[in-house]
Amino acid sequence: MNSISKEKILPPLLMIIASAFWGASFIFTKGLFLSEKAITPLIILTGRMLIASVFTIPILWMSGRLEPIKKGHLKYFLLLAFTEPFLYSICETGGVQFVSGSLASIIIATIPLFVPFAMSLVFKEKLKINAIIGVVLSLMGIALMTLNDDFSFSASPKGLILLACAVVIAVIYTLILVKILDHYRPMTITCYQNLIGLVYFLPLMLVFDGSHLNALSFSASMWMPLAFLGIFCSTIAYMFYNYGMKNLGATAASVYNNVIPVFSLILALAIGQEQLSLFKVLGMCVVLVGLTVAQKSFAPRTIKNKK
Repeated sequence: MNSISKEKILPPLLMIIASAFWGASFIFTKGLFLSEKAITPLIILTGRMLIASVFTIPILWMSGRLEPIKKGHLKYFLLLAFTEPFLYSICETGGVQFVSGSLASIIIATIPLFVPFAMSLVFKEKLKINAIIGVVLSLMGIALMTLNDDFSFSASPKGLILLACAVVIAVIYTLILVKILDHYRPMTITCYQNLIGLVYFLPLMLVFDGSHLNALSFSASMWMPLAFLGIFCSTIAYMFYNYGMKNLGATAASVYNNVIPVFSLILALAIGQEQLSLFKVLGMCVVLVGLTVAQKSFAPRTIKNKK
């Protein structure tokens, strides 16, 4: 693959893989709540951050790629980790506790609607009509996926509020990430995010949910989903997303969140958590059309090679 083809193909490919992992995360998280009655959002999130840190830090350390935080950037990393994974994950995981995994992913997929306007407001990034049309189409598809065959819709208000908060936090995270994205490798940013996130989560979990630990099974059926969430969703997916955003731009990269519900629904159907309906099929098709339309309006940014 020559360098031009790599610039065009690799960032979108990695963004789709990241979306697939995040789509699966809702289903795995919902599965943990169903199988471990005593488990809480804080226990899940602390376990994710612990596994993610144990996975990434030794790899970066032994390869000599653990970059130090530059002077003046510590505040950005503290804020970055405070938005994601800390606040965002609490709201997202808490929301999944009260609604289905596929519905949670649908709500999270509304993030691209707000990112272009935030980027335009804060960084004066020009809005493009194709991007807006693509996002609107994708949201129409997402709306279709929420309907039952009888046009009914029902969900926990508490879950919906938590997930709406997660959307707002994700937009703020994107704005902070732009500040440091060109200064570090994507894996470095992900590593520090998870480590600082662990520092935020651990004391909170021990104080509020420490008493729940004795009631957990700590079986393979508990650790396997946690390992997937920590390694693939909290580490590899963020690394791929940061790489894609670095090369596509924040607005274009955020559009890939729209395919997260598609992956969530496919996995939920495969394991029997969801039932297929006409509206869900139509919604998936419209989401993919919207993604295609939005992506046509963006040219990849110049890659800054970092040895």
